[in-house]
Amino acid sequence: MSGRALSFGAMAEAYERFRPGYPVELYDLVMTYAGRPVRTALEIGAGTGKATRLFAERGVAVTATEPDDAMLAELRKHVPANVTPMRAAFEDLRSGERYGLVYAAAALHWTNPDGRWSRVAGLLEAGGVFASFGGPVGLADPAVEDAVRAARAPYLESDDIPSPDGTPPEHEMQWPGTELQRSEWFSDVRQVVIERRWTMSAGDYVGLLSTISAYLELPVAVQEQAFRDILQVLPETVEIAADITIHLARRRSQS
Repeated sequence: MSGRALSFGAMAEAYERFRPGYPVELYDLVMTYAGRPVRTALEIGAGTGKATRLFAERGVAVTATEPDDAMLAELRKHVPANVTPMRAAFEDLRSGERYGLVYAAAALHWTNPDGRWSRVAGLLEAGGVFASFGGPVGLADPAVEDAVRAARAPYLESDDIPSPDGTPPEHEMQWPGTELQRSEWFSDVRQVVIERRWTMSAGDYVGLLSTISAYLELPVAVQEQAFRDILQVLPETVEIAADITIHLARRRSQS
């Protein structure tokens, strides 16, 4: 796992405060796709447990893996008793216990692509489900988005995470669905989008930006100046567009 992936630990409390959770609609979508009871799950890169809670609070026994101690400490404050926190990077996980569901919430792009799908398959029961979900958090108003982009430009060209396999944004199937479709381990690959909109204060939006890895890589003084400049161009409240793109696949029984 990259150093950038581990940059979140210092911001664990801010991550918990400013990052949005996940809607029940997402849980329902995964369970409908599974088509059978899912009793156990393993989460890759659980962070502070935003997605952990979605599944655990509905009766799924979740093993929440996370390589960063600070994130894991924050997670422990918020999850129910049927969660087993585990300090581990995805690359360190070894096949042993198998799960009905393996999922990653805005974390899969941090994992090493070498052997990624055979490793996921090795953690799943035959016919088990893999789910990956996430998406950029942006501003719904194009004019405000343009103003923020201009304010950010002296410090950071973009805060986007490029597609790990180079799939262009206009392509119908996005990553990791593209890789799943090519993988011998998985079938029935689907892509679904849940639309999300909400309003937050300008200050909270800047707090949210402070948890994004592109900003975390900047020197502290540069970060602070960038955030001051962005805050100056924001209205008092902003509308957030944060659609969740979900990819689902099923482990092939014969593999």
